[in-house]
Formats: sequence, C-alpha cells, structure tokens
Amino acid sequence: MRHPPSRPPNPKAPKPTLSVVIPCYNEVNTVEDVVTRVLEEAIVDEIIIVDDGSTDGSREVLQKLEAQGHSRVSVHYHERNQGKGAALTTGFGKATSDVIIIQDADFEYDPREYALLLKPIQEGLATVVYGSRFLGGTRKAMNFWNMVANKGLTLFTNILFNAILSDMETCYKCFRREIVQGMTINARGFEFEPEFTAKVLRQGIRIVEVPISYYGREYDEGKKIKWTDAPIAAWTLLRYRFFK
Repeated sequence: MRHPPSRPPNPKAPKPTLSVVIPCYNEVNTVEDVVTRVLEEAIVDEIIIVDDGSTDGSREVLQKLEAQGHSRVSVHYHERNQGKGAALTTGFGKATSDVIIIQDADFEYDPREYALLLKPIQEGLATVVYGSRFLGGTRKAMNFWNMVANKGLTLFTNILFNAILSDMETCYKCFRREIVQGMTINARGFEFEPEFTAKVLRQGIRIVEVPISYYGREYDEGKKIKWTDAPIAAWTLLRYRFFK
C-alpha cells in the first residue's frame, strides 16, 4: 500500500511536467475558448483533447485548432460516442508528462488554478490531488439536488474507504501519470469518478484536497450529468470496494 510521504514540503523541488486531458462531447460553444484559456497557463506542457464522437460541430472546431499548429495541442477522435470515461482513457494513454490534470471542455472550472492542484505533488506531499468545490472557494450556487447527490456519494465513499473527502465527484483530479499507467479503467461514462477514486483509495493512497472555484452551468447550457448517474456511481463504489 502506498501512503503519502511524512516529511515537510520541499518548495524548491523541480516543477514536474504537466499534461491536461480534455474530454469533449458536443461542446461547440465552449471548447475553443477553454483550450485558449488552458494555453495561457505556462505550466502546461501538453494539451490532449479527445473528441468523443461529437455531432454538433465540435469536431470541426477541433480540426481548425489542429490546423493552427499549436505545438502543445494534440487532438484525437472517437468515431462514435463512448462516454467520458472512454475519452479519458484514450487521453491518459497519449499523455507523456509527469502529472495529469483533467479539464472539462466547458467553463465550470478555472485553468488558472492548476498551480494550486500541482503544488502538493511538486512539493512531495501527494501523488493524487482533488480540487474541491466545497472547501471555501468561489462558487456559483449549484442545483440543490445536484449538491445532495454529490455530498451523498462523497459520504458513501468516505464510509466505504475510511476517507475524509469533501468532493469525490469533482472534475479537477490531478495525479502523477504512473497512477493510471497500471490501472485498468472499465468506466465508459460518468462512473469514471467513483471508479478512479475507489481504485486510488484501495491502494492506500491518501488523496489531498485543495479549494477551487466552481461556476456550474445549467442543463439548458449543456450540463450532461443527470440524477440517474448517482445510483450508477453508488454501485460503482460498492463494486470496487468489495470486488476486484
């Protein structure tokens, strides 16, 4: 079992290289601007975009980005929609940096906060860091029932794995690349979040959380996760707690 180091932080540690993996499905109105924002972050060494069978014009936007020849950007395409977990698995396989951050192709999360996520890893205090929406950062009020589902699933995670997370379902997951190199990810859709968390915690890795900002969007703005994903997430947690 791997545990976080019990030593003081090392603020002079060399900066690890950073890959940002962006799964994209039907985000024609936001994906180009999100990529532009990520490119503004000098600490990002490569951006890996995986289009998961978009049908709304997102693919054409990404093809235009490719044509611009950004040295830090690569785009990969699924011929049909397979789900967020599948897109992330493809992206992880293409990443070459020391550390990976997951970034959705919308504006719910702020790339300017990458440095906050990276710091505990750079200083040797963690191998996995989550950006929590519930630790005091700037937050647009989310739908009440979404909050209930998030907090309920996080509580369930803590009970099953003896953890004290505040936001298991967060998009902002930052981790050393070797964490996923030896991990088989079966999730095709949004159940990626509980599967990844369960497999990390089962290894005895303690996840460090940092507060982040959150600007949740509404369903009429393109939000995709639904209440029906909550029981799937709960089953996923049970599955990976008690079965290999």
